[in-house]
Amino acid sequence: MLLVLCVDLDDDLGRKTGVDTPVVGRDAVESAAVDLATADPEDSDVNVLFEGLHIADRITDESVEVAAVTGVDGSDVAANRAVGEELDEVLAGLATGEDVRAMVVTDGAQDESVLPVIRSRVPIDGVQRVVVRQAQDLESMYYTIKQVLDDPETRGTLLIPMGILLLIYPLSIVAERLDMPGAVFGVTSALIGLYLLSRGLALGQRLDAFVDRVREGLYGGRVSLVTYLVAGLLLIIGGFTGVQTVTDLQAQADDALDVIEVIAALVYGSLRWFAAAGVTSSLGRVVDGYIDGEFEWRHLNAPVYVLAIAFILHGVCSFVLSFGDLSYLAFTLTGATLLGLASTFAFALAESRLGSRVNPT
Repeated sequence: MLLVLCVDLDDDLGRKTGVDTPVVGRDAVESAAVDLATADPEDSDVNVLFEGLHIADRITDESVEVAAVTGVDGSDVAANRAVGEELDEVLAGLATGEDVRAMVVTDGAQDESVLPVIRSRVPIDGVQRVVVRQAQDLESMYYTIKQVLDDPETRGTLLIPMGILLLIYPLSIVAERLDMPGAVFGVTSALIGLYLLSRGLALGQRLDAFVDRVREGLYGGRVSLVTYLVAGLLLIIGGFTGVQTVTDLQAQADDALDVIEVIAALVYGSLRWFAAAGVTSSLGRVVDGYIDGEFEWRHLNAPVYVLAIAFILHGVCSFVLSFGDLSYLAFTLTGATLLGLASTFAFALAESRLGSRVNPT
């Protein structure tokens, strides 16, 4: 048996005529179509109902039934659910032992969003889209544009560059008044470049994730939030100190410093600040791990390794800048190695004796 199913997703039939849905049977569907045409001759769902009757009249080689189901106005999810419930009612009322198949009749792409709901209940032989010939694909185009504008991701991708481009003319007028004609193109190019760069690097998502982590840290009592902030400030101070060291050494030197010496001076001047930042941030992570019950003894290796690496870099940079001789370099390399080995052995022994995890009491 073939069920010709006329779909009115936004319930124009029920809202404009007061007809109870679902409507089952040729005479009932025809009467509903006439009522809707009388209430609103311009409604495209009138064509859907008459097209369903037309398809049913053309089929003579098998039993056929025509029905109209409606959704609700405003919410696509609720509308799809309502169509599914009315379709269940229609199928329950069909007194036939034959397998039921459906021919779905709609007036555009929006109503066709309910097809998965229908397909979950009855096999679909085909879909007939009915549009006014003078407005072919107009509703589908409208629905596609509406979907694009409703999607925040697509909306941002399309509308923001278009908005920036549309600002060229008013910016050019302002630039002309200020006697800066080249500024408008530079500002526009910079805005578009920054936007494309942020989209390409997913900076918006990363910023949202960072804000979420900060919020969780504030409300969750995360010590690492404070230690990361302190470490960031220490890194900034270290950067300025390293640059100042390079400047001072360049002023004292008779010849220009080569690349190796500049790098060594930069690291030498900023090393103690960078080491302090590494120790601070790693200790914050260790404390948070202890509070969360995820502390392991080997986590304490992190601040020790930071000190060992700083010790090695200090010896190398001192040797390059002639602040220390070869014996001092050997001392720092050996001392850093022994410090790392002692730390690894000590905390591995602690794990073997006291267990790998320590839960807060």
